[in-house]
Amino acid sequence: MDDVNSLRKNRRKIISLILLLVAVVIFLFIIISLIIGYNTNASWFSALFSPRTPEITVDSFYFDIGRSRLFANIDGSVAAVGTLGVQVFDPAGNETLREPFRLAQPAIAGSGERCIAYDIGGTAARVFNRTQILSALETDSAIVSASINANGWFCVVTQGSGGLKGTVAVHDSTGTIVYRVTLSTGFALSAHLSPDNKTLAILTLPETGSRIMLYQGIDEDKDPDHQFDFFDRLIIDIFFMPNGDVLALSTDSLILLESTGDRTFLYSFPDKRLGGYTIQNDYTVLHLYDYGVGYNGRLITLRSDGTILGELLTDREFLSLSAFGKTLVVLKNDGITFYNEHLEVFFSTADNHSSAGAGRLLAVREDTVLAASDNSAVIIKAETD
Repeated sequence: MDDVNSLRKNRRKIISLILLLVAVVIFLFIIISLIIGYNTNASWFSALFSPRTPEITVDSFYFDIGRSRLFANIDGSVAAVGTLGVQVFDPAGNETLREPFRLAQPAIAGSGERCIAYDIGGTAARVFNRTQILSALETDSAIVSASINANGWFCVVTQGSGGLKGTVAVHDSTGTIVYRVTLSTGFALSAHLSPDNKTLAILTLPETGSRIMLYQGIDEDKDPDHQFDFFDRLIIDIFFMPNGDVLALSTDSLILLESTGDRTFLYSFPDKRLGGYTIQNDYTVLHLYDYGVGYNGRLITLRSDGTILGELLTDREFLSLSAFGKTLVVLKNDGITFYNEHLEVFFSTADNHSSAGAGRLLAVREDTVLAASDNSAVIIKAETD
């Protein structure tokens, strides 16, 4: 009998130890769940078997280069220009370059591993990479615009004087002027150099409409090889394709200007208002608003031949959009959305407040974007696994 009682007591002790162990495990699990962010209400257990919302990685950047900041991508790093100079940060938020100089109206253009920052209406410009200033310019007359290609060659457009309508200076990667065009008709607005450094495209504003001139084999001063006149259109931007053709964007059309002198209207939107755009080597993004219907409109991606890749209807204001590679990133009033070139959503921060207050985007990688406000900026990485 004593043996039976002893056996029962030992069994109760074992059961008590097991229950205590289970309680400890449950307690530890709840603590760990609180630390990693699981919801510990009645559904906490089911969360173990449900897919988790992708996390958002956020790193803060703080710029102290004055007002009117603008941004550009330098091979994955972030370049910024403001009224007090330029800064560059690597993807981890470490400053790799700072160059103080004053700009009344700062502007920046980037391509590949280099950027040019300049003062619109002033005379100062700087060409730089992630770690150093490569060229420091002071022009003779006010700067209108500047551009740079992936090889580091750059164009600076300045105002004319004495009856001239402007000058375009082409610099090689060392900063040396290798070609110059002085215009006597049509005000020079912008200039771009082809990827192989051999063709110069100049956008001018004649008495009516717009004009684009192509100079091929830019090794001597001569008349343009091709001239494209658009007397009834206002061209707002031009972009060199990898094959040497030029895409021209007007307020109502996307136009292909071939190096042979031919032109093709790829896409027209006379009944829409252009809200935003970005042009890549493989595709163009247009955000078009309907006239008089609030923020209703559509987002469209087009191949370089004008074929529609993707199209979706929109019903809200787009604050900013930017693209890198095959990714388009759009900032709306409820957050940031990542699309592929077919306008399929693969990530969104709609339920996250990390981009609150941002007014401008810069796509840094296909899964990474800089969201900037007046005082700071954050890097947001889309976690898709």
